[in-house]
Amino acid sequence: MADEKQVARRFALLASEMDERMRRLFAAAESLTIGYGGVSIVSRATGVSRHAIDAGVEELKQARRLGKRGDAAEGRIRKKGGGRKKNVVKDATLEGDLERLVDPVTRGDPESPLRWTCKSVRKLAEELQRLDHEVSHTLVAELLQAKEYSLQANSKTIEGASHPDRNAQFEYISDKVKQYLGSGQPVISVDTKKKELVGNFKNGGRELQPKGSPEKVRVHDFKIQELGKVAPYGIYDIGQNLGWVNVGTDHDTAAFAVESIRRWWRMMGQAEYSQARRLLITADAGGSNGARVRLWKVELQKLADETGLAISVCHFPPGTSKWNKIEHRLFSFITQNWRGKPLISHEVIVNLIAATTNKGGLRVATQLDTNAYPKGIKVSKRELAQINLTPDEFHGDWNYTIAPSRHPS
Repeated sequence: MADEKQVARRFALLASEMDERMRRLFAAAESLTIGYGGVSIVSRATGVSRHAIDAGVEELKQARRLGKRGDAAEGRIRKKGGGRKKNVVKDATLEGDLERLVDPVTRGDPESPLRWTCKSVRKLAEELQRLDHEVSHTLVAELLQAKEYSLQANSKTIEGASHPDRNAQFEYISDKVKQYLGSGQPVISVDTKKKELVGNFKNGGRELQPKGSPEKVRVHDFKIQELGKVAPYGIYDIGQNLGWVNVGTDHDTAAFAVESIRRWWRMMGQAEYSQARRLLITADAGGSNGARVRLWKVELQKLADETGLAISVCHFPPGTSKWNKIEHRLFSFITQNWRGKPLISHEVIVNLIAATTNKGGLRVATQLDTNAYPKGIKVSKRELAQINLTPDEFHGDWNYTIAPSRHPS
């Protein structure tokens, strides 16, 4: 890469002073100086064709053989505009047809021949040949490069249709959080982090290792039955900048979510907020703590009865989970801390989470939860009606309070 940039700079400085023959000889001399791979490097850097560079190399070699610089100078100089015409010049529709094939619009076009194929340069060349164009995959690559096409991954930027009350809900949550924090009441942000395979699997990111000695991991990400997966459920204390992660080994259910909050309260929250009478939870609209999950509300009622706390919940509107504080205040730092480290055991996972910190003073505690949390538990309308739930005036489906039962059993 360094050679290519240097050649390009030298060529740019001299280009206006060189005729066609001097460009050919310059490119040839540069390629000979570089050695193996020089022709390709110089061709990319200068735009001089490989054929022209090869011809220039022969001229230089002939001059050396004759031992006379003047003889080599007898090589012909092409007139401006001379030489074989490029296909793109002779074929007026080539560029237009190529652009139509790579245009994203054609992905949904039932008439597009490439809608179900990989758009490699060879595939594109084949389709152009079917359209009666004389073209090679090399020329296709050159044309795409000239038009600044490159291979790119998808980019998550489109959020889809947003709820009309989205911004109003954000403001509502913000005001309620300020109100709770101002009166010394606990506010927590909750969510389940991405499930992780346990074992010597590849983990994203890079870690310092002796040169040439990367840590060896499995080629395929097939679950190891005896180790399984873990579901880290996180609680982030917004007022204290403290994190709690309950590392579950079973299903991510509403019962697991509330048990995680229960453990946080017993291990951390109760000591920090000994005078608390209320608890505010900010959570996503979906998942195990979703706004429509009946079991979530049943389990929160149990927690309210046990703790004596009136538990208020504010859900973020659908599709806005990235605004949940826990994502960028806790989970992002856990991911950074264990980057490049295979999560080979439950002990390693717990220790890596517990070692997570940041410059802002974040501290994290964690615990392994080996309890079983069966899926498919049904909650009847009768059970739902017994919950001491009061919906807020604004969007009671997203904002509500579950107080201790009026008639505790």
